[in-house]
Amino acid sequence: MITCPKCSKDNQDHYKFCLGCGAELPRDVAPKPFVPQTPAQGVKVAQVAQSVAPAQPSPAAVLQAPPVAAPAPAAVAGGSVAVTCPQCGHANTTANLFCGSCGFRLGQAAAAATAPKPAPQSSSGPGSIVLTALRADGSEAGTYALPSATMTVGRETGAIFAGDSYLSPRHATFKQTSSRVTVKDEGSLNGVYKKLVRDMPVELRPNDMFRIGQEIIKFEPLAPQTPSPDGVERLGSPAKGYVGRIALVIGRDVTGNAFPIPETGVHLGRERGDVLFPEDGYVSGLHCRLTWDNGKLMLTDLGSSNGSFFRLHEETEIKSGDVLLMGQQLFRVAI
Repeated sequence: MITCPKCSKDNQDHYKFCLGCGAELPRDVAPKPFVPQTPAQGVKVAQVAQSVAPAQPSPAAVLQAPPVAAPAPAAVAGGSVAVTCPQCGHANTTANLFCGSCGFRLGQAAAAATAPKPAPQSSSGPGSIVLTALRADGSEAGTYALPSATMTVGRETGAIFAGDSYLSPRHATFKQTSSRVTVKDEGSLNGVYKKLVRDMPVELRPNDMFRIGQEIIKFEPLAPQTPSPDGVERLGSPAKGYVGRIALVIGRDVTGNAFPIPETGVHLGRERGDVLFPEDGYVSGLHCRLTWDNGKLMLTDLGSSNGSFFRLHEETEIKSGDVLLMGQQLFRVAI
């Protein structure tokens, strides 16, 4: 077990974040020695038959179950209900306040798992899309329920959008139909980005952009130089074995440093990889990778702390739990 230095809660060895307060757990401490809770002489057989349910819960479930006067089997089973983290997909118990894998706050997800299911309602009704602004530490900074099935949000909308000068007045449109919910960039200056799911590749097409940390990166294919009007071939270094390049976006339609992409792919990070960003503290040690697969360039997040984001260029379907980057804010979608 690892004891959280902030709230003193015990956590399992493989957890990265505290289940009690969400703080990052230290990696350089020795695991807490296991102390059995049974007396040295053991427990009588009759007592075991009365106090232990037929289906034994896992040690994690027992540690996380809320204290009760008489631990009935129903209470133990209730504490071991799996709550899937909407950010990383890790299975947690309902007693966990934060995800043990990524630190995401599970308050609403845990409540939804234990609350009675409401009667089915039409998904096309107004106000069923809720955007929650997230701070850098993952805590919530405010929510906004869209008042209609089709709604354009931006700086002029006010509420949680008003204080972000990097949002355009009319930034993005959310549309809800009977079958799906979509978001569309309304030609905003700084774009709409969707957070990638860990280890789930996304295709990058020519001139697509993505963001890691504070770096905005553009994929540019290597197009061969055409001959001059009189048929003379142009001189240049051969590009054999390379599928394109990535360039840092430093202004509107302006790029800076560029790095070639070989067919074998590249890794990006702050400390490890082929392309490094040592000055960007928001980039993880090993952040993401680019791979060339059957004529397509694929971007994959490698479990980075702050995520990798892909810029949307067309109307895109979104689901509950998706995280969007608009302006300088993160918004979690709830449908």
